[in-house]
Amino acid sequence: MASELAWLEEWYNAHCDGEWEHAHGIHIDTLDNPGWSVVIDLSGTNLEGCAMPRVARDEGNGDWMFCEVKDKKFEGHGDPRKLRAILQRFRDWVGGNQG
Repeated sequence: MASELAWLEEWYNAHCDGEWEHAHGIHIDTLDNPGWSVVIDLSGTNLEGCAMPRVARDEGNGDWMFCEVKDKKFEGHGDPRKLRAILQRFRDWVGGNQG
């Protein structure tokens, strides 16, 4: 099984058609609280209208992750050790919406 990052590279590449990537894309950034922010624009993809159950987990002691789809974007935020978990949540959700 491909790593989450390798899988995301393929997902992004599959949507690059000469137009989509000029207006849409993926943003991975850090937060100052500290943590990760992942925003994936779903506009123009087969996921644009799909709903996703919100993930809201805060275990305390800096262990937290929140993921949701809103405004045609997947948004994932988590503590410094949650980047892979955020990408895995997106991957799992995409896998459940292919049909």
